[in-house]
Amino acid sequence: METQNPIHSPPSPSLSPSSSLQFPCLPIFFLMFSIVYLIAYFIVFRTWSPKIRPEASSCLISLAHGTPAVVLSTYAILSDPATGFAAPNTLFQNSVLDYSVAYFLTDLLHYLVFFPSDVLFIGHHLATLFVFLPCRYVASHGAFAILSLLILAEVTSLCQNVWTLANARRSDLKFAAKVYDLLSPPFYILYSIVRGFVGPYFVYRMGAFYISGAADGLIPRWVWGSWIVVVMAAISVSILWISNLWVELFRARTGELEKKAR
Repeated sequence: METQNPIHSPPSPSLSPSSSLQFPCLPIFFLMFSIVYLIAYFIVFRTWSPKIRPEASSCLISLAHGTPAVVLSTYAILSDPATGFAAPNTLFQNSVLDYSVAYFLTDLLHYLVFFPSDVLFIGHHLATLFVFLPCRYVASHGAFAILSLLILAEVTSLCQNVWTLANARRSDLKFAAKVYDLLSPPFYILYSIVRGFVGPYFVYRMGAFYISGAADGLIPRWVWGSWIVVVMAAISVSILWISNLWVELFRARTGELEKKAR
């Protein structure tokens, strides 16, 4: 009996592109984030002002997504021997993409319900979904690039959400004000490095690869082209946002020094 050469054996399911047999993770993750949001709104932050309860609840699901997404994305990338900008998605990478899609869908509903006029954040979430969904459900390639961008986007999540919660309560809690003042400079520095330098460099490498034609036949040009446009726009907005925060911090610290000098 002829034995099968292991070199030509079918690839392991964990390393193959998306399959119709894959467990439907997206509904489960969406339900999970929805439950976390409801617990945050009705239990964790029930004593907070109605004006800031929705924002605080959004922060909690962001905390549930951000750092775990960084860990999961890192493992998904490192566990794939075929890592590359045009490599096929593994099943685990697809699950991580579903995890993030579920979070952004949940948070998008939050903004549509409580802050429908916040066009900036609604647009940001729609644009992010426009990046994730084609990678997951259309191209089935390129998860390395998208998950790497996810790591860069979420590596500051823990710090940013704690800073946001402290900012929401600093007017009525001295402890929150101290946390906000203490956390602002290191958070701004980390965010500036990631969004102002590391992110743009990675997008440059990513764009150079796709423009070279190395992904032709694997990832449609409209897909990777939309990735580049959306990510560049997001980075530009992030740089503008952190620049305004630096200006505000400089003005506040300068004002404090002038008061002490009087």
